[in-house]
Amino acid sequence: MTSPHPKVTSQHLARKAVVYLRQSSAKQVHENLQSQRLQYALREQAITWGFRDVEIIDEDLGSSAALGARVRDGFTQLLGRVALGEVGMVLSIEVARLSRTDKDWCHLLELCQVFGTLIADADHIYDLTTMDDQLVLGIKGTLSVVELKVLKNRLLRGQEEKARRGELFRIVAPGYQCAGEDRIVKDPDLRVQTAIQLVFTKFRENWSARQTHKWFIANQVSLPVNRCGNGKVTIEWVLPGLGWIGSILKNPIYAGAYVYGRKPTKMVVSEGRIIKRTGRLLPAEECRVFIRDHHEAYICWEEFEENRRKLRSNALRLGSDESVAVIRQGHGLLSGLLRCGRCGKKMHVRYWGKSGTDARYLCAGDYKNGGMYCIGFGGATVDRRFSQQLLDVISPYGIEASLKAIESVNSEEDGKSVVFQRQLQQLEYEAQRAFEQYNVVDARHRLVAAELERRWNEKLEEVAQVQKTLEEIANQRHTLTAEQKQQLQEMGRCFEQVWRSNACPLETKKKIIRTVIEEIVVQVDESTEMLHFIIHWKGGCHTEFQMEKPRSAVGKATDVEDIDLIRKMADRYEDGEIARVLNKMNRRTGKGLPWSQSRVADVRRKHGIAGGRPGHERGLKILSLAQAAKHCRVSDTTIRRLVEANLLPMTQIVPWAPWEIQRVDLDAEPVRGVIAHLHKTGKLVLKGIVSPNQPALFLESQ
Repeated sequence: MTSPHPKVTSQHLARKAVVYLRQSSAKQVHENLQSQRLQYALREQAITWGFRDVEIIDEDLGSSAALGARVRDGFTQLLGRVALGEVGMVLSIEVARLSRTDKDWCHLLELCQVFGTLIADADHIYDLTTMDDQLVLGIKGTLSVVELKVLKNRLLRGQEEKARRGELFRIVAPGYQCAGEDRIVKDPDLRVQTAIQLVFTKFRENWSARQTHKWFIANQVSLPVNRCGNGKVTIEWVLPGLGWIGSILKNPIYAGAYVYGRKPTKMVVSEGRIIKRTGRLLPAEECRVFIRDHHEAYICWEEFEENRRKLRSNALRLGSDESVAVIRQGHGLLSGLLRCGRCGKKMHVRYWGKSGTDARYLCAGDYKNGGMYCIGFGGATVDRRFSQQLLDVISPYGIEASLKAIESVNSEEDGKSVVFQRQLQQLEYEAQRAFEQYNVVDARHRLVAAELERRWNEKLEEVAQVQKTLEEIANQRHTLTAEQKQQLQEMGRCFEQVWRSNACPLETKKKIIRTVIEEIVVQVDESTEMLHFIIHWKGGCHTEFQMEKPRSAVGKATDVEDIDLIRKMADRYEDGEIARVLNKMNRRTGKGLPWSQSRVADVRRKHGIAGGRPGHERGLKILSLAQAAKHCRVSDTTIRRLVEANLLPMTQIVPWAPWEIQRVDLDAEPVRGVIAHLHKTGKLVLKGIVSPNQPALFLESQ
């Protein structure tokens, strides 16, 4: 079979032709349809040249061929087909569609030259076995790469200049719309504005992105999000995710700032390939373009910075030297606020004690590197002293706080109510619009009328649902009675008593502290064992106070007599046995707690008392009551009777301590004879016992 083109031989026609299609972006795929038609039309051109088997590879539609782009599956298939000798001709609308990098272009040309594969575009057919075609394709490939770089640099410079003027917008965040081509304004939809503003209001109330997210989910309050489709960006109302709440709080656009270049990209080599990676989201001030007061804001810049600091402090950074400052459960009132005055690190809170509620503040220092803790002290005493300092400052404002509480209770549901009222207004408009569309259609045209009627009914159902929700909110609204208002005002007058009451939640106390305190720097004087605190109040004021460093209760309050008893028993008995003896003697620890094995061990370590395990001699030569009874194969009562009769020597290091009986005394007379007679006759004969209150048992008559 011959071809009308002289470069296409029968050897080429014996193989198949491959048409390779590519467009650089999804937008081109959806909008540049004429380009697609021209590329698909190359199949007819291949048939005209005589090819019977024509394959189309279009997996790379929407894939960029630039440096650092992802692997193109279609281009990889093309190289494989050529390398297997299956391809007689590769067709593309232009050689630039095949590749935009020198590496890919040269790879394809080398394979086509080796296997005798032709390359064709819309104008020419190139045979790589001839020098002229090699030269032409080499120049075209170079021009294609240069063209890409020139166009890209030109576009990037234009974008950069437009961004520096604050006029470059791609997709504007929900809550804003583009007004013309060079500025943005707040979305005119009041429902959108109210919903976005509610996010910042609730975060100011909870100071936690997670708690804010939980409020929106619990109350079924939707937020606007952007949805892209068919070249348009529309608003869709959905229940927010936790990440979406955080993105709103961290986005500087809502503080009236314009930023450009928040996600820097860089080229890296991974597994032998150059790929493009997007870096972390930069702070607004570090972006390539940052313009404050660029447009109308939802919050001021100072509030945005405060929200950002709070989100950073709330983050759980395991393994870092910064403490976790979000309000969590725990008895440490100052957790997340203390900073070491020596090394400048944030101090952590650790919980100790049997119930795990005793707070202790620690600065890790260089402990992780094999060093020591910098500062550490008990939290209960410090919290009480700090509470007094706090009460001296804020107690005069108790009445004002109670009035704020009354106002807060009265408006607790207002935010949610406003959101649903806006939603109801929008749904009523959409329902009216659906009715008007249904009303104008000819009722006899049921195919159209039925569908419009269904849409109208759906809107009416949504309106009814929102109205029901508003009624529930109205029924749940808390209205304070005059008596309740008076109680709140009385609590404001007696703020100190309320603070010290056990009914006051710790979470509430922590919220109050973090509202007025920025940070507390603590330093310790080792010579005087005094703690020096510097309180940094919100607003820039600083106050100081000193107190004695709390000491360990065991080292300070353990009775000297108890320490002597532990020292006497340590080399003979285990810690658990020592604790039993001390409890039998009604002894208590420095904190007034019963003794336990761990508390005895703490005292031994504190005072350098060796022990914790009985000596080797005990158990071999010295027996307890139970061990002696087992050794003689008698009951404990028999051993007690022998001791009472002064037939068996016994010692006790302290009262209630275990008996100590020598093994040799058990094996010697007269004990051995008494035990032998008991085993033989079943009767215990003890001579010399005189009991005026009770007759002797099991005594044989002489």
